[in-house]
Amino acid sequence: MATTFADFKKLTAHAKDYGFVFQSSEIYDGLSAAYDYGPLGVLLKNNLKEYWWRSMVQLHDNIVGLDASIFMHPKTWKASGHVDAFNDPLVDNKLSKKRYRADVLIEDHVAKIEGKLNKEIAKAQKRFGDAFDEAEFRATNGNVKRYLGQMEEINKRLATAMTDGNMEELRQMLIDLEIKDPESGAADWTDVRQFNLMFSTQLGNIAGEEGKLYLRPETAQGIFVNFLNVQKSTRQKLPFGIAQIGKAFRNEIVARQFIFRMREFEQMEMQFFIKPGTQMEWYNKWKETRMKWHRALGHPEEKLRFHDHDNLAHYADAAVDIQFDFPFGFKELEGIHSRTDFDLGAHMELSGKKMTYHDPQTKESYVPYVLETSIGADRLFLAAMSHALRTETVPGQDDENNVRDVMKLHPALAPIKAAIMPLKRNNPEIVKVAKDIFNDLRFRFDVQYDDTGAIGKLYRRQDAVGTPFCITVDFDTIEEGENKGTVTVRDRDTLEQTRIKIEDLAAFIGPKVDMANLLAAAQ
Repeated sequence: MATTFADFKKLTAHAKDYGFVFQSSEIYDGLSAAYDYGPLGVLLKNNLKEYWWRSMVQLHDNIVGLDASIFMHPKTWKASGHVDAFNDPLVDNKLSKKRYRADVLIEDHVAKIEGKLNKEIAKAQKRFGDAFDEAEFRATNGNVKRYLGQMEEINKRLATAMTDGNMEELRQMLIDLEIKDPESGAADWTDVRQFNLMFSTQLGNIAGEEGKLYLRPETAQGIFVNFLNVQKSTRQKLPFGIAQIGKAFRNEIVARQFIFRMREFEQMEMQFFIKPGTQMEWYNKWKETRMKWHRALGHPEEKLRFHDHDNLAHYADAAVDIQFDFPFGFKELEGIHSRTDFDLGAHMELSGKKMTYHDPQTKESYVPYVLETSIGADRLFLAAMSHALRTETVPGQDDENNVRDVMKLHPALAPIKAAIMPLKRNNPEIVKVAKDIFNDLRFRFDVQYDDTGAIGKLYRRQDAVGTPFCITVDFDTIEEGENKGTVTVRDRDTLEQTRIKIEDLAAFIGPKVDMANLLAAAQ
């Protein structure tokens, strides 16, 4: 089958049309950077979260779960550094009056250079075919070497400016690189200044600083303040981890690219507590583990890559992103950070409470180091949809039906596992059998009964939402003959149709949509 992957515009339209993602408050013209998950979207997102939770908690003896409160004592955010240092460098364009993150404008400029580099490589691949040696081409081609040098120089300069908090240097980079406003094309920039990303609210009716609360900008701090509660109640010994899925909130000025960057989002984080001095061993181990987890989803190697941080956060001694090739380029999907003992140490200092671990073997006490893995559930959702959604030319079909939109999600992740369809919706006997099958299978899987159109159109709709199996009840099902009591099961990917006894449907479908297949591939 000839296949093309959906572009970003088609992806966002598909998400709305088929009930995956809607603009928040759309009847009031929507709210920027806020989205609602529709009937199929919530099923897919829940399946992705289940995959993460079960692989992280269920399959690890030394990782346990937590669900911490969104509201936390304000001192939490003072200790963590968010009150003083959780800032983005913002700049306004004087002509368009639009506000941007200076670092993102510079990163986008680097991405354009990388796009030119990739075009050079693609042209050479086409020219030389199987004889093409990409490594040699990168090392010898003048244009590629120039692009690589430009990218390295800009990235180093950006990292230094961000580490030093040098707003003047960021503005100078915008000028030196001749970066223009994406909307107006003007390069008339204001000074760059820092903007804190936390949302604040008031506790009850108390006004002023003493009543200020924050919506948490990350879920990690709820884990850190509960370190001793969890360790003592579960009797865990180091190394052990605490995992959590929850909402976080950031007052992003540059919220864009659909659900990739939102002000309200969901994180899946695991903080792994380890003995000081072992962090690099665990850092490399979790890098390998997390990349394997992503590849188990069916994402090819060329869609995923590691990207080491040039600008380390104040708490980290090593950090890497797993980037995914979204329709708008490679962007961060998951972060893996060696956070040292910064978090526990900071909370111990400000609270006056011990956050130490007593090692029963060595008899020593110390503040544990932390290795973090953090992934955005919304970004994972977007990555899964963007890779799964494609348009295929179906061989052997007439002109009207030879093209289909199909979402080739892993069957365990598909929102609907099977659709049950009567061939004739005005035939009471066929309809009764179809509804009986639906009512039986719904106890085992998420299934759907659909009789809203001709069978060919129903197949196309189920393809478009990723349903791996379509079950059709036809005349052979109810009439005397060798196929009585059987139904046709159509496979989404191969399009093969198989006659299956009704009583065997659950046994046929069950193993194919079982999350265990995905979990085993990730180990």
